[in-house]
Parts: sequence; structure tokens; C-alpha cells
Amino acid sequence: MDVIGSHAARLPALDDRWTLGPFERSELTRGLLAGRVAGPVVSHDLDNVLRNIQLLSEGDPDKQFGMTGLQGMPPRQVLALVERAAGFTADGRSVGPVPVDPACVLEACDAAGERLARAVAAGERMILATGHPRGLDHLYIEVGRLLRDRGVQVVTPADGVSWQDGDRGLRWIRYHEGLAMLTDDERPLHTHDGDVMARILSEATPDLVLADHGFAGAAIERGIETISIADVNDPALLVAREQGRTEVVIVMDDNVEPDAYWPCFQAIADRLD
Repeated sequence: MDVIGSHAARLPALDDRWTLGPFERSELTRGLLAGRVAGPVVSHDLDNVLRNIQLLSEGDPDKQFGMTGLQGMPPRQVLALVERAAGFTADGRSVGPVPVDPACVLEACDAAGERLARAVAAGERMILATGHPRGLDHLYIEVGRLLRDRGVQVVTPADGVSWQDGDRGLRWIRYHEGLAMLTDDERPLHTHDGDVMARILSEATPDLVLADHGFAGAAIERGIETISIADVNDPALLVAREQGRTEVVIVMDDNVEPDAYWPCFQAIADRLD
């Protein structure tokens, strides 16, 4: 049996994965590896990561995630941030798969859970949002459900707001079970654009944001405390963390099957109780 297959053979039953544990750390690690959220051959190749780092340093708007002031760091230093966050070393390579250490993912989820526990204790107001709705939505929705049950106010400002996005047509802000997404009013869309979150924040200022891509970046740009998720080829949020503008960034593959993120849910939930 291959490595991933051997991990999958020891996973908990499907109905148990999104039910509060407890789970041993080894079980969560196996789950991350089996779902390819982390592992030796997941996410993006190094040449893609290096290309996006270069584009970020050149000021490509698509790579800024709605933030300013990210261009001053040398590309090699940015790569070092990615290496540290994902737990790998490029060793002078410019090609090949970028591994993600599951221990790094779980440590970041622990930190997210600890900050969310403080949000629970204070009854904070939060916004949840994703620019990667076909991968991460289930994780956000389940975490949001836990937070609401514990007294956090998950707010939904700008729900239903629409605008003309050039020749691409109308765009809408829609919420699904408290999770903000960009849509064309028929389906959720992948986006790096910070403008969507800027529209949301024009109607409300939360205590805390849990988001990714431009939804996270625009909140950071506004000085709002943000917990974010980033893939290894999206370095903007890590640069913002290095600048002291944000703190918790979970680095992992952000576009696998939605059910694969159950170990992240369990690690976060463990810190809420």
C-alpha cells in the first residue's frame, strides 16, 4: 500500500471527523497526510512558489491580496518565510514539490484555536470569509458553527451587495451559513481581490476576521486582527506577518477536498473547550 493509502486506512469514520474529539495528535497528522492538506508531495511546485514571490516583489496587484507595502523584502527572504511556515528547506533548488510539514499546520491551528477561545470569552464580533470556496468553505462553516454556539457574534455585513465588475459582469457578496463569498449570483468564485472585503468592512468593523486571500489581506490593511489561511504559493500574508501586521497564518494546501480539513477543525476546536 502507498504512503497516503496507509494513512487513509487508519482514518476515523466519516461521521466522527466533524464531531468534537478528542483525537490523538497522531490521528490528526494521519488525516492531514491522507487528505493531502500536508505532506511530501502536495500543493505547488517550487518554481511556481518562486514565480509568485517574484511577482509579489514586483508589485503584481493579484499577489498583494489587497495590501500595500509588501514590496520591500528581497525574494530570498520571502522564500525563507515560506520555508519556515511550511517546514521545508529549498536547499538551493528551483524546481520540485514543496512539502508541507503537518506539525506546522497543527501548530498554527492550535494558535488559531487559542485566539478564537479569547473571542469566545469576550463574545467578540467576527467576520468569516473565503476566496477559495470550493476547498475551504466546510472548514469555515463548521468553525463558525462552534463559535456561534459559544457566544461569538458571526456577522454578515454587505450581504447581497452587487456591483459591475468591468466586462466580467455583475458580482455579488453572498453568505452561506455565515461565510462570506464572492459570487456571480450563480456560483461562488475564487478570488484574490481585496476589494470585496473592503466593501464588507465599509458596513461593519469586527473585532476579528477569519479569512484567506484578499478577504484576509484587506482586513489586515484596515488594521483588523485577522487569522488567515495561505497556500505556499501565496506569500503576501506571511510578509504581512513578518511586518508585524498580523499574527496567525495557517500554511497548507488550500484547495483539496473540503472534507480533508477535518484535522484542522479538530485542532482548532480542541482549544475552544
